[in-house]
Amino acid sequence: MREFVLSLLLLFLVQCVKSVYSTPTREQFQNCLSTKQFNSTLQNPINLTTHKPDSRVYTDFSESSSPNSTFLNLNFTSLKPILIVKPKSESEIKQSILCSRKLGVQVRTMSGGHDYEGLSYLSQSPFIIVDLVNLRSININLTDDTAWIQSGATLGELYYKIAKTSKIHAFAAGICPSVGVGGHISGGGFGTIMRKHGLASDNVVDARLMDVNGKTLDRKTMGEDLFWALRGGGAASFGVVLSWKVKLARVPEKVTCFISQHPMGPSMNKLVHRWQSIGSELDEDLFIRVIIDNSLEGNQRRVKSTFQTLFLGGIDRLIPLMNQKFPELGLRSQECSEMSWIESIMFFNWRSGQPLEILLNRDLRFEDQYFKAKSDYVQKPVPENVFEEVTKRFLEQDTPLMIFEPLGGKISKISETESPYPHRRGNLYNIQYMVKWKVNEVEEMNKHVRWMRSLHDYMTPYVSKSPRGAYLNYRDLDLGSTKGINTSFEDARKWGETYFKGNFKRLGLVKGKIDPTNFFRNEQSIPPLF
Repeated sequence: MREFVLSLLLLFLVQCVKSVYSTPTREQFQNCLSTKQFNSTLQNPINLTTHKPDSRVYTDFSESSSPNSTFLNLNFTSLKPILIVKPKSESEIKQSILCSRKLGVQVRTMSGGHDYEGLSYLSQSPFIIVDLVNLRSININLTDDTAWIQSGATLGELYYKIAKTSKIHAFAAGICPSVGVGGHISGGGFGTIMRKHGLASDNVVDARLMDVNGKTLDRKTMGEDLFWALRGGGAASFGVVLSWKVKLARVPEKVTCFISQHPMGPSMNKLVHRWQSIGSELDEDLFIRVIIDNSLEGNQRRVKSTFQTLFLGGIDRLIPLMNQKFPELGLRSQECSEMSWIESIMFFNWRSGQPLEILLNRDLRFEDQYFKAKSDYVQKPVPENVFEEVTKRFLEQDTPLMIFEPLGGKISKISETESPYPHRRGNLYNIQYMVKWKVNEVEEMNKHVRWMRSLHDYMTPYVSKSPRGAYLNYRDLDLGSTKGINTSFEDARKWGETYFKGNFKRLGLVKGKIDPTNFFRNEQSIPPLF
């Protein structure tokens, strides 16, 4: 009898442990969302998209949301989400946060799904996805040159709305139209007019954030420390940014663009080397970036460099400026085209002449489904012989890519502590490295990733040091990752200071105040510091 009672007690304890630690089901989450406690302000039924364990709903979703969904398996194995919520109101976001806290699951917030390591829709812990696709309104106020943008909008939708409203306004942000505004701004935001007008995050004047308690805060109620952290520190560590208020830039009705393309070789190496010394020192109206990639001529790979340029002015101003500052390129007026700012966005996307409505396509993706990327900052010109070695290495791959984005201008005029983004004065340009492939096999993936890591290692002597800098929007889990809810601030310092330098400590202190339990977290989020 005693043994029977002990067996029943043991069985009861096992069931209790299972109930505490088991992953909540979709039905449990839906029941929570429908309870009065979390449903008092709900006007309409919440719009849920869920997956079943035996279906491909989530697989299809993740692969369509990012070109890089499989690469994460190299760093960690992701669970599937309990459900995907596509809220149509802010009250539904609040419900999702409060139910997630109650049931002990994480929240992944997605605005465009372009996180380079997929952290907006992948997780090692039980989680839901809050997809902001239905919250993407854009309200432009030309009286004070501002716009309120909901985080679910894409850059393409924003640019299209601006272009339909004004011929002399723009926003300083990236060129890829399907990138979500929410993540892009919170990580910094490079763009073609950043040397004149700063990063996207430099142009934020207000924000609305929902915190861990489901409370909505604006700049005044959140305080300047949290507002500081959101502008380049990765907002996903602090809550759900509902919308951004940004300062629009004024641009000429006509700007000038050109592309100058050359095969890599001794003369081209000299040209790229020369660009390193002047790209960040040119007139702020002039943005010249360098793209190094491959092309296939017959059966033979050729490495080429492309100078892709935007000038905020006409050809009549550009040619004398180029002749004075960069005569080595030999630019001629017939190689230049005048166009509107919105047409320059199409130009940089290699879509000149196509309807502007293509900017509204949220599904514009890389042609190749899988990739690995890294980044660097360069503070002294890289020796010419390095480009010879890069050319040799590029010939080993079908689709390698390096993009050099010039800094300087307004970016350098802003203190490195004014926002979490610290890579300002003293940096000549940023490097984005990327390699792409089409075959979804582990052996193929490992081959390309090893190549990328080898190239990154080779560049070590020529880039920033102590710490070696990296750009948050080109996220790289090779730098390190958090190890769950109890990851210490010291453990995260290695990768954190790579992105944020000395600002990482201040970000940790802000996190400790706004989210001390570390509810909003991912595999590379800011741990709380007290």
